[in-house]
Amino acid sequence: MPAYLIAKINVTDKEQYKEYMKLTPAAIEKYGGKFIVRGGEKVTLEGPEETRRVVLIEFPDMESAKTFWHSPEYEEAKAKRLGAAEGSFVLLEGS
Repeated sequence: MPAYLIAKINVTDKEQYKEYMKLTPAAIEKYGGKFIVRGGEKVTLEGPEETRRVVLIEFPDMESAKTFWHSPEYEEAKAKRLGAAEGSFVLLEGS
């Protein structure tokens, strides 16, 4: 069953955040993930306006997504994100 990682990110330092963005695609791919949505236009249909960057990543299953999140490759990327962005990350099981 697929799993989806939803990230809502407030970028505070665009230049430093670019370093994070350089590392994440290879780490995601290594653990079977693929980007479904990465930024782009968004429209808030109800509730508070969403101003953060929104990213949706699909993984083959929950275990692959959890392995990615705790992997050495992504730990390195997360270190680059520190001080460059604040975010909310939610992992959900698909159907």
